[in-house]
Amino acid sequence: MDDRKIRKVLIVGGGSAGWMTAAMLSQALARDCAITLVESEEIGTIGVGEATIPPIRVFNQTLGIDEREFLARTKGSFKLGIEFVGWGAKNSRYFHPFGPYGRNFDMVPMHQYWLQARRQGETAPLDEHAMAWHLARAGRFAHPSPDPRSVMSTFDYAYHFDAGFYARFLRTIAERRGVTRVEGRIADVALHGETGFVEAVTMADGRRIEAELFIDCSGFRGLLIEGALKTGYDDWSHWLPCDRAVAMPCAHPAADPNPTPYTRSTARAAGWQWRIPLQHRVGNGYVFCSAFLDEDRAAEDLASSLDGAALGDPRAVRFQAGRRKLHWNRNVIAVGLSSGFLEPLESTSIHLIQANISKILALFPDRDFDPATRDEFNRIAHGEMERIRDFIILHYKLTQRQDAELWRHVAAMDIPDSLALKIAHFRRHGRLIARELDLFAPPSWLAVHIGQNNLPEGHDPLIDYRGVDGREWLGRLRSAMAAEAAQQPLHGAVLAGLAPQPA
Repeated sequence: MDDRKIRKVLIVGGGSAGWMTAAMLSQALARDCAITLVESEEIGTIGVGEATIPPIRVFNQTLGIDEREFLARTKGSFKLGIEFVGWGAKNSRYFHPFGPYGRNFDMVPMHQYWLQARRQGETAPLDEHAMAWHLARAGRFAHPSPDPRSVMSTFDYAYHFDAGFYARFLRTIAERRGVTRVEGRIADVALHGETGFVEAVTMADGRRIEAELFIDCSGFRGLLIEGALKTGYDDWSHWLPCDRAVAMPCAHPAADPNPTPYTRSTARAAGWQWRIPLQHRVGNGYVFCSAFLDEDRAAEDLASSLDGAALGDPRAVRFQAGRRKLHWNRNVIAVGLSSGFLEPLESTSIHLIQANISKILALFPDRDFDPATRDEFNRIAHGEMERIRDFIILHYKLTQRQDAELWRHVAAMDIPDSLALKIAHFRRHGRLIARELDLFAPPSWLAVHIGQNNLPEGHDPLIDYRGVDGREWLGRLRSAMAAEAAQQPLHGAVLAGLAPQPA
């Protein structure tokens, strides 16, 4: 029988995307497959994404990474969710927690009882029913309890970390497992005359590197997926008009040495500003629409809003929201920015890298490159990005702000039918409609709907048959969560104990 196994894989590009791919493939393809990664120190990486969502923990665990070492190597911190400031109304704020709101205590979802209590005069905000929010508000952190009876089991967490340090850490792991790194620029890409498959890349110094499977981690330029294969791009900027960002790190504020265990997103006149606390600094950036603000003014606005001393000059990034028409084209698979871009409002950039790596393993090809396998990969990848796209659009569409041109524009814009359906269902009866492989579960959608004051006109009809008054239960839940949060250590103390600075 002819051996059709892939024997050579070439990863084009380093950074988080390249080294995450290399580390995972080197673990999965432990035998009979040579993995090479080509990168150039001259080109560099974008490297501004530093916040993640809980699935990153599964990725690290699969690689056998110890959490203590990971946090030490990446100067990382813990993340319990995202605080949104000024998104619904100019002076409003709400929290998107990791994990559910408490736990359902009846057939009807818990939030329906919160809506019922609100109609009856209860004033406690939805945030107060999330354990992650109680910890975040107090600046405290503890790992979730394994005891399902405890409210400390009702939250999840992720990380903030330095993406450059993470890539270096994974490079160490990948090279230890046999990955070969080649330094240099790619000058040419050779295609097969009949199939159009990529056969090899030629380096600027003349070296030729052949492979059977190519992973494009070359960033926005998409050296293979677009430069060589002309795959095409679906532009989503009519729904997500922000197309620029400026980033600038700063020191921790001297008055508050305890890093906040959450990301903050603050709406600004022409976009929004992120704040991401690490062990050694705070990451800041302003994502904005160039139709309403120029880069120089954006950099000035960002610099004037830092809560610590600036640690560098503003760094500008240009992008276009959207995705490649194919994530997998012929024998090239795009991972990371080469596959598309969604602004990092919900910290999904690193997750989308992880998601495509998972699909590569689940649908790993042989040298025949079965078209049905490629089609399934692309179907799943397209659906994932569309559902994340809709969730990000939701934040813009639900704004009530009319004080700036960007916010008036997004509040009035048409939206995808898939998102319009979800908004309509929630506005009628407070129901959260889930779809296949939704990355963001119903509690995440609930956080944005309620946080941005998209309150239902009615309620779930089933609640009228239950005869249950949920107010007492909700009150006990809030009290239990507040009491537990008060007993947990400060976030900074946890970091000092778990992840001391490496020598």
